[in-house]
Amino acid sequence: MSTMSPLCRLVLLVMAAAAAVDATAEVMSHVTAHFGKALEECREESGLSTEVLEEFKHFWSEDFEVVDRELGCAIICMSNKFSLLHDDTRIHQLNMHDYVKSFPNGELLSAKMVELLHNCEKQYDDISDDCSRTVKVAACFKRDAKNEGIAPEVAMIEAVIERY
Repeated sequence: MSTMSPLCRLVLLVMAAAAAVDATAEVMSHVTAHFGKALEECREESGLSTEVLEEFKHFWSEDFEVVDRELGCAIICMSNKFSLLHDDTRIHQLNMHDYVKSFPNGELLSAKMVELLHNCEKQYDDISDDCSRTVKVAACFKRDAKNEGIAPEVAMIEAVIERY
């Protein structure tokens, strides 16, 4: 029989939940840093502007609006580098799970990330232009990830970016 008070148990549960949120945000920083490494290659291959490269660095910043169609094209290219999309540019759920799980503690984030991306895809499924649809999905994902508390701080991404 536990001698821990209900208040202590509640405090421990809250602390555990907070630690889980921090852990998933840390995983997201690894995913973002690794994913971003493909951007320069995609920029060169597709002739994307250097502004797109700068924009991606600020993706998780509070004041950055994900609206540029060209950024959507870049995200498609980057996703294809890691086999994260089907031919119709929709998320390949199994490959996305495996990709996220490949990072330290990735299993903490993979299901939530795929769920958020899939829900955002459904909202914009009627947009026929792949790049325009992808940038809308990315903006939706950013908003939902922030709402779920799994979005990384820009400093977290900068701290791990050199590993990739």
